[in-house]
Amino acid sequence: MILVTGATGNIGTELVAQLSDSGKRVRALVRDPQRATLPAGVEAVVGDLNQPENMAEALDGVDGMFLMPGYAGMPELLARAKKAGVQQVALLSGGSAALEDMSNAVSRYMTQSERDVRESGLAWTFLRPRSFMSNALRWLPQLAVGDVVRAQFSEVRVAAIDPGDIAAVAAAALTGGGLEGRILELTGPQALLPADQVAVLARVLDRPLVCQNLTNEETVAELEASMPSEYVEAFVSFFVDGTLDESKVHPTVREVTGRDPHTFEQWARTHVAAFAAATP
Repeated sequence: MILVTGATGNIGTELVAQLSDSGKRVRALVRDPQRATLPAGVEAVVGDLNQPENMAEALDGVDGMFLMPGYAGMPELLARAKKAGVQQVALLSGGSAALEDMSNAVSRYMTQSERDVRESGLAWTFLRPRSFMSNALRWLPQLAVGDVVRAQFSEVRVAAIDPGDIAAVAAAALTGGGLEGRILELTGPQALLPADQVAVLARVLDRPLVCQNLTNEETVAELEASMPSEYVEAFVSFFVDGTLDESKVHPTVREVTGRDPHTFEQWARTHVAAFAAATP
């Protein structure tokens, strides 16, 4: 039995489907089973990673767990998982964990999550993906009103990855892929600017999209309107000050899965319906 936390998120949805399709027993951790759309045969269980004391049902009979990072009480959760018989954990982390910058809100929770898992005594694999291709979905409200896309951190190249590729690596780690004790740096096959992504979407959607590059000041103003200041400071550190380089392409997806990671165009064509629905 494999427990997938974050089962209805970008990665979790893909991982649940891939594990289920391969015949694995899957338990999906959700907040509301009535609203969760899961493949046939997948068991939904209610749980909250911030409340480890309420995770007994979710952990019962589980061998492997895909774990989201950054939750309160993670050492207690991992201790309960070990006591319940869980053997291994595939932790979703990120490139900023390597910085071990405890003054940076994002790096801090990634770093601490990895430390907690290391100290748990469970077998582990750390997945460190760079930015997700699905981040482009944040442009849907703009596409719904016009053809101009306001792009944050417009001068930053990122080797973004398809969440489905992250899920494929996670599935390998949890199903005997021999990846215990490995830190896996995960990227897509190309480092693109936001304008490059917009150009791909324009071609896929056959729309005259225009990328409007925001200044750093405009980007910060937008971020401050949508998230706590400590996270704004973290992203400014990464992408303005340059403390995190997400442009380097890593071969890990191919090494683990035996196939190339998806390009941004492939991802966009798979999700074309979501973009096509966002029309003025």
